[in-house]
Amino acid sequence: QVQLVESGGGLVQAGGSLRLSCAVSGNFFGIDDLAWYRQAPGKQRETVATVSTTSLTYLDSVKGRFTISRDSGKNAGYLQMNNLKPEDTAVYYCAATIRNTAWPRGRVYWGQGTQVAVTS
Repeated sequence: QVQLVESGGGLVQAGGSLRLSCAVSGNFFGIDDLAWYRQAPGKQRETVATVSTTSLTYLDSVKGRFTISRDSGKNAGYLQMNNLKPEDTAVYYCAATIRNTAWPRGRVYWGQGTQVAVTS
């Protein structure tokens, strides 16, 4: 059983910062790529940032403000969010492609989400 648990969301004023964490636990032998997504009420889910062994990608609207990272030793991923804006308000989800005995080529697992609310 593999679990992803996000934490670090909350309420912050515009211009503030939050650091989201994604803890991966369970039985697995590798994490390939990891990504953060968000979904605001009434809007489609969008990819905020991704990290793999070879690349980093960011949504245009967060470039220069958000930084994605991962700690392979701790099986964790992070999203540092600076200069937050009201339009960043959404539920943020962590997802990772994880290899285990049942899915040796990898399967995408999702966390339950953490709410980020930015007030003006």
